[in-house]
Amino acid sequence: MAILHAYLNFNGNCEEAFEFYQSVFNTPSLGTHRFGDMPADPNYPVPADAANKVMHTAIKINDSVMLMGSDCIEGFGHKATAGTNAYLMLDTQTAEEAQNLYAKLTVGAQHIEMPLGEQFWAELYASFQDKYGIAWMIHFEGNKKMQ
Repeated sequence: MAILHAYLNFNGNCEEAFEFYQSVFNTPSLGTHRFGDMPADPNYPVPADAANKVMHTAIKINDSVMLMGSDCIEGFGHKATAGTNAYLMLDTQTAEEAQNLYAKLTVGAQHIEMPLGEQFWAELYASFQDKYGIAWMIHFEGNKKMQ
């Protein structure tokens, strides 16, 4: 069975965002490749201002979930567009875990759609865009399991 991982694109601040996510999830980086690390190709030269940008990075959230990301380089025809067409959903095991992640991820949040609170489907639920424009949901089902 395939495992689903989240891949996030940024317009130049991927490294900063992943340092933040490393602190939230208390996990080290699995490594970073930069655009300047690519073998030179005269057909696709790396713009000088993009050489130090992140081509790929990743962290492990747990044994089966990774968060990966890269910067988009407009010179290569890529641009990240923030929106709410995709969310990262954190399904927590305890109320304390939900509260802790919410407190950390909402620091400097761009928009809180639903603050962490009780819903008919969950003991705790929140949805928001973090300071990098990434849309998150935090969910703790608790005693509200579907019948």
